Amino acid sequence: MQSSEDGREQVLVHEQGEHLEIAVLLPPEALEATAAVSLDVYCQVAEGVSHFLYLVERARRGLPATQLELELQAEVDKYVVVTGVARRASPAGPERVRECLFQRATFLHPVGSELGDRYRLATRLASRFTSRLAPDRVHAREVESVRTLRRFFDAGQREKLEMVLAA
Repeated sequence: MQSSEDGREQVLVHEQGEHLEIAVLLPPEALEATAAVSLDVYCQVAEGVSHFLYLVERARRGLPATQLELELQAEVDKYVVVTGVARRASPAGPERVRECLFQRATFLHPVGSELGDRYRLATRLASRFTSRLAPDRVHAREVESVRTLRRFFDAGQREKLEMVLAA
């Protein structure tokens, strides 16, 4: 993984024929050898890893991936990863994570822009989907919660949206 020039997480994809190249660029702070990083940097790393894994798996299976799928999956993955850390720190941690990630989210791209609207939609959808996931069950590897998360990861955009609407 490399450092991003603009200080934000980026995933670069180049497809040529049957070859797929993926580069994950991370904020410089994420690559420093310090233990403490901000929630923002931690989430950017989780998002970059999520994008990478999702793209690789979709390519391995010969399936397409939309940008909305990538963002929605990353929002769900960030919630699962960050609640795991928060749950160990405080019993109220998972609810604070929901508030930080979904209710108090700030966006770099303005409302009405393609990117801004996509990120806001992914955040709203992830908030709805994750509201039915009990953090203690997810992190205890409770069978039904893990099965739900795996099914969500394997789903394409349409199936992901159906799962969100069912929540």
